[in-house]
Amino acid sequence: METAVTTLPAFSPALPEMLLAAGALLLLMYGVFRKHATARDTAYGALALFAIVCGVLIGQSGGRVTTFEGMFVIDGFTKYVKILVLLAAAAAIVMSMNFIEREKIDRFEFPVLIVLATLGMFAMVSANSLIALYLGLELQSLALYVIAAFNRDSTRSTEAGLKYFVLGALSSGMLLYGASLVYGFTGSVDFNVIAHILEAGANTGVIFGLVFVLAGLAFKISAVPFHMWTPDVYEGAPTPVTAFFAGAPKLAAMALIINLLYGAFPHLLPEWQQIIVFVSIASMVLAAFAAIGQNNIKRLMAYSSIGHMGYALVGLAAGTPEGLRGVLIYMTIYVVMNIGVFCCILMMRRQEGMVESIDDLAGLSRHRPLLAFVFTMLMFSLAGIPPLAGFFGKFYVFMAAIEAELYPLAVIGVLSSVVGAFYYLRIVKVMYFDEPAEAFEPMPGELTAMLTISGVFTTLFFVYPLPIVAGAQSAVAALMP
Repeated sequence: METAVTTLPAFSPALPEMLLAAGALLLLMYGVFRKHATARDTAYGALALFAIVCGVLIGQSGGRVTTFEGMFVIDGFTKYVKILVLLAAAAAIVMSMNFIEREKIDRFEFPVLIVLATLGMFAMVSANSLIALYLGLELQSLALYVIAAFNRDSTRSTEAGLKYFVLGALSSGMLLYGASLVYGFTGSVDFNVIAHILEAGANTGVIFGLVFVLAGLAFKISAVPFHMWTPDVYEGAPTPVTAFFAGAPKLAAMALIINLLYGAFPHLLPEWQQIIVFVSIASMVLAAFAAIGQNNIKRLMAYSSIGHMGYALVGLAAGTPEGLRGVLIYMTIYVVMNIGVFCCILMMRRQEGMVESIDDLAGLSRHRPLLAFVFTMLMFSLAGIPPLAGFFGKFYVFMAAIEAELYPLAVIGVLSSVVGAFYYLRIVKVMYFDEPAEAFEPMPGELTAMLTISGVFTTLFFVYPLPIVAGAQSAVAALMP
């Protein structure tokens, strides 16, 4: 009688995730057993951990490797996205250091929760099955629910966390229902097996399942019509948390959507292309008009993020390697621009505390001319004005749509950009032409450093865009050899 031999999976492809998990536990134990541990203590540990993980990622082989029975994949595409996620998460931690001390919410758990959310995003990006997809998504979401309500003494923060939790649970239910339909009609949860089964075509049940899965994922990137949580959560959550929400989770969710559609449903391109086109148009148009009446700058950035996810989906809707390259370039530029914008929002502080009204920026050009200039360049870039980085992001996705003959989508995108430029230019007008308001307090050194990097990248991207373009090209080549 032969005995079955159990073979352990290869752990080395998942070494970055294992390091993040172990690091999060060590930071948690440090905070628990060391009396009076502060968020700054664990923040330095989290940043060191991110640096180590980034080094491990860069050192991993460039080929495609799968492990854990094919549920986990690492290749050039996943590495590119993970490095960007690390940068966005590290920026959020640096932004939070001074803020949470001054707001008297200085608790060591904050950086630990960021690390755990980053671990969930890593799992999402490398997911190669519906089960791994859901595990990564929930690990990320559970940490995000907590940090949204991290300021327990603030009614707005508590309300933001509760709204995000309730609506997030709804989206998870929709995603699970869709995944169960896909499994029921294909008999597998593995992306590669599903793709092989669907080569001969799909029945209505699989298409219904795909619709529900995409609905659950659209919630994670704040795409219309699943955007309803975004303005309230952005406004109510602590500002560094809002900055984190605007970058890393959206990047990871976009990568997950790409992996899902090209890994499991490449043969259903005509079906899912219709869904992506609709969601893209709805996001661009709603954000362009809904943001016009906003006076709270964090709510305005919420609608801005909805619109930018719509623009990124233009490249995905093209269904071509050029379109995917455009999405990666767009998301890279978007993350860096957002870091700069939220550094500017964090400097909106007076003696009585943080202020969030756009009118409070009045006369900034007279009090802080250099800061006003950088803020203006970031607003111009978000609006897509050449030769700033944001223009090139839109250029790549719109050109991909035109090459794919999606002319109405490209035209609507350009018109939405023109309308959306109004609310970005309004901020510039307030800073330069309105009667000066009370000056803001000096900006912390770490925020100044990050704002400088973001401003230089945004302003001078056109001088040497090759590293980002070539990196995105090689990432797409790994995904679509």
